[in-house]
Amino acid sequence: MKIKILLAVCLLYCTALFPQTRSFVTDSLDSYIQQGMKDWQVPGLALVIVKDGKVVVMKGYGVKDTGSRQPVDEHTLFMIASNTKLFTATALAQLEYDKKLSLDDKIIKYYPDYQLYDPTSTQLVSIRDMLCHRIGTKTFQGDFTFWNSLYTREEIMRKMRLLKPIHPFRQDFGYCNSCVMTAGQIIPKVTGKEWAAYVEDSLLLPLQMNHTYTSILRVPAEVKLAQPYTTSFSGILHTVPLDQWDNLGPAAALISNVSDLSHWLICQLDSGRYDGRSVVPFAAMQRTRDINTILSSRKRGGVPTHVAGYALGLESYDYAGREVYWHTGGAGGMVSVVCFIPEERLGMAILTNNDNQEFFVLLRRQIIDAYLGLPYHNYSEEGFRDFSKLMADTLKTIGGWKERVKGGNPPMPLSSYAGRYTNPLYGSLDIRQKGKGLALIFNGHAHLTAQLDYMDNGEWLLQYDNILYGIYSTKFTIAGGKVVSLETRQSDFVEYDPYTFTKD
Repeated sequence: MKIKILLAVCLLYCTALFPQTRSFVTDSLDSYIQQGMKDWQVPGLALVIVKDGKVVVMKGYGVKDTGSRQPVDEHTLFMIASNTKLFTATALAQLEYDKKLSLDDKIIKYYPDYQLYDPTSTQLVSIRDMLCHRIGTKTFQGDFTFWNSLYTREEIMRKMRLLKPIHPFRQDFGYCNSCVMTAGQIIPKVTGKEWAAYVEDSLLLPLQMNHTYTSILRVPAEVKLAQPYTTSFSGILHTVPLDQWDNLGPAAALISNVSDLSHWLICQLDSGRYDGRSVVPFAAMQRTRDINTILSSRKRGGVPTHVAGYALGLESYDYAGREVYWHTGGAGGMVSVVCFIPEERLGMAILTNNDNQEFFVLLRRQIIDAYLGLPYHNYSEEGFRDFSKLMADTLKTIGGWKERVKGGNPPMPLSSYAGRYTNPLYGSLDIRQKGKGLALIFNGHAHLTAQLDYMDNGEWLLQYDNILYGIYSTKFTIAGGKVVSLETRQSDFVEYDPYTFTKD
């Protein structure tokens, strides 16, 4: 009798503990995704879930682009952006395992002329520091200059000496794309192969990731990527150009699909093995998972998490007693997440083609909760309410600015504002008369332009022709009857801080 009662209690406990897995993942996942995509205006989404060494879900939802309506499937290519970072970190950890380098090697060992803003940091900064974002700069600092720009990797490395830190060296986290790119530039120094070739030979080919590309320029002409979109600054889907950021390649350049990423997840969940053989030594894989920079050491309200930190190309945190590894990727018009929980032998990748939404990370958490048997909360529904309020406030502000553009006269003739302006980090900006307004040409980029229309009280409406960069109010600085400078802002998606351009 006692055994029967015990078995009955176990059965009830298991049924109570895991109902979400059966009811959500197997029965409700499709409808949840379809509703979330509708709410958040996500045209296309691709998902893969790996469990216990097998692919249990792999499919596409929605469309590659809203014109052709071609459906997304498991082979649809997306830019995975910063999910590239773990591939770069793994390649460097492999090289350390092979005794070709040490992650604690100084950057100046390989680039003697390399400099950071502070001379002491220049002497100390290592490969590890670059991979875990702890040189003291702000998150995204310099990215407006570097992202999609004409500057080469070598030129970006030289410009990094102009990035003035706000924190002491190795104390705080500041997400740094140029840092990871610099770490990747060590690879050719020790292997004789460029970053792209080494990653292909050491990781992509052994993992049979045959449709993953290290550059937008390497994607075959006949292969159509998902079209990137944003609803930022308008609330309406706008197409945006595909990023071309080979100059930040080791930090962001990979293009992949969920079919290929399933191989990467299986490798991560099987101690570095894929298809019956070792691809990454487990000791090297562990190096990428060791926390180097603390993000938080306090319990988060309402979330079963206590400690979070950044490893090498990965964030690590505890969640309901499990250790979770994950990273997001943000390209213009595309955001993605790759996540795995080794203790559960669970991993997933979610790729999407609207960058102004949180659905991709909320879906990740929804799936984790389902597999861990946690109480159900509709994270997408809850998150969308807050997002909608914020978006409404943004659109109201922008609408108010546009109403103030009435063709009035600025404080000085338009010709007084025209000319060349410079910023020490970015370089030059040209301003030209254009009708009743001004046109801005950012010379550090091939195709980045904006327009300025006068509002009132010395304020101008700044609108980038690529809406991804944003719509803002700004002012010229005028002194002694002359135009001195202009402050420009850009989307937080690119960089948080404004730039001041001084008139030549």
